[in-house]
Amino acid sequence: MQIMKRKFIYFKTLFSLLMALMVAVIFMFCGNSTSKKSDPLVETELKIEPNMKYGYDLNLYDEKKLKIKRGDTFGAILEQNGIDYPEVYKILQVIKKSEVNIRKLDIGKHYTLLFQKDSVSEPHAFIYHPGIENYDVVQLKDSLFAEKIKKTTRVVELEATGVIETSLYDTMNSSGYNSNLTYYLADVYAWTIDFTRLDKGDRFKVIYTERFVDDSISIGIEKIKAAYFEHRNKPLYAYEFQTDSIKGIIDYFDGEAKNLRRAFLKAPVNFSRISSRYNLKRRIAYYGRVKPHKGTDYAAPVGTPIMATAKGTVIKSSYARGNGNYIKIRHNNTYSTQYLHMKRRKVLVGQFVNQGDVIGWVGMTGNTSGPHVCYRFWKNGRQVDPFRQKLPEAKPISSELKKQFLTHIQPLQTQLNCLSFEEKKANLTLVLN
Repeated sequence: MQIMKRKFIYFKTLFSLLMALMVAVIFMFCGNSTSKKSDPLVETELKIEPNMKYGYDLNLYDEKKLKIKRGDTFGAILEQNGIDYPEVYKILQVIKKSEVNIRKLDIGKHYTLLFQKDSVSEPHAFIYHPGIENYDVVQLKDSLFAEKIKKTTRVVELEATGVIETSLYDTMNSSGYNSNLTYYLADVYAWTIDFTRLDKGDRFKVIYTERFVDDSISIGIEKIKAAYFEHRNKPLYAYEFQTDSIKGIIDYFDGEAKNLRRAFLKAPVNFSRISSRYNLKRRIAYYGRVKPHKGTDYAAPVGTPIMATAKGTVIKSSYARGNGNYIKIRHNNTYSTQYLHMKRRKVLVGQFVNQGDVIGWVGMTGNTSGPHVCYRFWKNGRQVDPFRQKLPEAKPISSELKKQFLTHIQPLQTQLNCLSFEEKKANLTLVLN
């Protein structure tokens, strides 16, 4: 009986201890949880991500976007927004020492004023947007400064395919491609295809690069890397390849390393486009009437180097009222070329030049409405359209360069062959920043 009583007391004590332990554990967890919720000293920190634009955190500023109106000046805008003239004068003195030029604000261009949220009486910064590639920042408070900011751009590789219904331009346009791709492709095949005489059913594939700003705004096609054009059931491949790294001469070759151009470079300037072709019935805007245009105009920025399209001797280097600064080169007894509207001439009469030599720079001298070089071509003393002539073939590529070329085109050839004519614009592939 005593033994049974002791066992009962033992188990009762053990049970009480276990219950007490469980209560303590529960209290500990619940107590900690409650203390975390109720403790006023423990605060949850709310993190706000910076919203950076123009070099400022817009969480701290109110942004006011406006357009330049007729009569607006930088000083007038600041005074309208509460900055007195003495302060405006001090800001203008700072700007004079920078590369920012706000003396003339173009009507219709955008500008932005940033106001600090704790003080909205006067703007803290002025941002002017003269173009899509850059903007000017003028800080008006605290540390005064002005700087020109060039936006980050990126080059993207794209693919385009299509089947001709009416014209190459219409096909490009209806497919949503950059309309300038038409002109770039026409330049590549300038010596081999007449794009004014395409047939319905002709088709193409193109691998090219385009430069963008703000990830979506195109600022121009860079180049065509490779192309395939099927004209009247005849396949014509074209691959870009640099044949002279010193002069920067780039040509297009077919799959067997045969040059698509003739003995003359297709253009006297790199990185340009044909803005006007040889046309005897063209209406010239400058003259306001129909006047034969016996040259091919290549639009390019002022200062772009102009190259001799073939070797020869300079027979004229002069200035004329219509031509502006111009140069004429005799290549042989059959062919001569002329280059008009130069900013400046580099060569003199009697000087021998090689193909690709720089002979001057693009300008706007003479009768012209924009920067370009007018390229004129003579055959047997008569001005002709160079793209309609059966010109001698270009010098073949060297055997050493041919090996490099064939290696270079292998991945491009595979990429072209894998494209379907029914595909639309491919996904963007980043090439470089």
